[in-house]
Amino acid sequence: MDIVVLCGGLSMERDVSIKSGTMIAKALRENGHRAVLVDAFFGYKGEYSDPKEIFEEENDDIASDISSDIPDLEAVKAMRKQDNDSRIGDNLMEVCRAADIVFFALHGGDGEDGRLQAAFDIAGVRYTGSGYMGSAIAMNKAAAKDMFVRHGILTPEGKVISADDIDKSYPCLPCVVKPKSSGSSVGTSIAHNDREYEKALELAFKYENQVLVERYIKGREVDVGVLCGKALPPIEIRPKSGFFDYKNKYQDGCTDEICPTDFPDETISQLMDIAVRVYKALYLEVYARMDFIIEESTGKIYCLEANTLPGMTPASLLPKEAKVSGISYNELCETIVRESLKRF
Repeated sequence: MDIVVLCGGLSMERDVSIKSGTMIAKALRENGHRAVLVDAFFGYKGEYSDPKEIFEEENDDIASDISSDIPDLEAVKAMRKQDNDSRIGDNLMEVCRAADIVFFALHGGDGEDGRLQAAFDIAGVRYTGSGYMGSAIAMNKAAAKDMFVRHGILTPEGKVISADDIDKSYPCLPCVVKPKSSGSSVGTSIAHNDREYEKALELAFKYENQVLVERYIKGREVDVGVLCGKALPPIEIRPKSGFFDYKNKYQDGCTDEICPTDFPDETISQLMDIAVRVYKALYLEVYARMDFIIEESTGKIYCLEANTLPGMTPASLLPKEAKVSGISYNELCETIVRESLKRF
């Protein structure tokens, strides 16, 4: 098949996305496909007379390592030549229509919030992963939390605070403060006192005008992937310092990730069952990854959020969970493509 692997974009997770896309494109080529890496924000940079021509060459020149620093998006904008405010490259839709399917390697922002999926639906472009509705609900942490409550899925108490709210207080400390619709823990802080809370709000509002504030729950962090409607083995996250923030997620040696876990069989079964319930409650499709925390004092399992386009880098959790299930990285990519095609 001819496959466009869509990565990059204009998101705080841009670097992570490019790394994911590079690995996915390599795996798909090894599987016998003609895969081309395309940055969603810049579009395809090469020349062609017919868009089908782009699949005749490999093009991993946009690959990059993941820095411990969040990307400078203003600098990225300044690099693009096209003279408009579009968040996608001028020729993006054309080259994507030429593909048999587009593999979404985008993370955060435009790639996970459902807007690009909706545009592709209208344009008749086939793509991997969840559709526009599930993507939009999951990306909006407040909307996802409402769905958790509606379906009886335990989640930390919280509320949305807007930048123009007069009263920005929160009755419970410590608490977690995070932008309502960002990923990779960008702009997220844990506040233990009033001063830390003020600083946490200030940081989160740099990224979004609405933030989600939740009760902090001390416990063990766990992630559970779902592939084709079935849960993968849980993986426990143990940051060596702080919490599972951007740096600890993507820099080697910062976090211990244990899979299989040493949880009791009953806990593992509960985690996997809840992950599938979240997957269904949010109208997700093909694959996703759910974030949980098991409260230290009670053993209760709280769902924090769902990721519709989980990372596919060497340090990412979903590929590690799949490997424990006997699914290689290349098999995982192939399964995502084959299962996604069934939707169309």
